[in-house]
Amino acid sequence: MRTWQVERRKRTRHLIELGGLVVKAGIVDLTGDDRAMIYGALLWIADKLKSDEREKAVTLWATRGKQAFAAERDAWNLTAAQDRRDGA
Repeated sequence: MRTWQVERRKRTRHLIELGGLVVKAGIVDLTGDDRAMIYGALLWIADKLKSDEREKAVTLWATRGKQAFAAERDAWNLTAAQDRRDGA
């Protein structure tokens, strides 16, 4: 496979994963899949990251994201343990 094909696949996978985060956060459902609203929210995030409030925002958002990932992982592990116990 050519280098440009490998790079294109890596980029495509990365974009799909980022889109998955938008869906996972519930943003698509909460906005009614309004692309302009979602883009506006992302621009607001970018503005925060460029402002003097950057460190506060990064700390808050990273903490919330880590907590959400941990809660999801814990829920998945609990479900898997229950399935094993129930013989599913």
